[in-house]
Amino acid sequence: MIKLGDRVKDTVTDFTGMVIARTTYLNGCVRCQVIGKATDNKQPEGDWIDEEQLIKTDELILGEKIKFGKEVTGGSANDPGPIDP
Repeated sequence: MIKLGDRVKDTVTDFTGMVIARTTYLNGCVRCQVIGKATDNKQPEGDWIDEEQLIKTDELILGEKIKFGKEVTGGSANDPGPIDP
């Protein structure tokens, strides 16, 4: 299974990039949004691709800065727990 943040390659077009979104449809189709490298300081190109035609790759993506699960992104550090009515 392809996960968010995985570096992947499309086996049909050879397009490489990072998975930034994953959608599962009612009919069972799973598609991943893959975004490629930024060039000339422009927004990188991306596309929705069927998960079945993607393979994981170790290729580094130029300018890669996305990290998952390593830092606190906000909110209270102390969870007050459930609120009694």
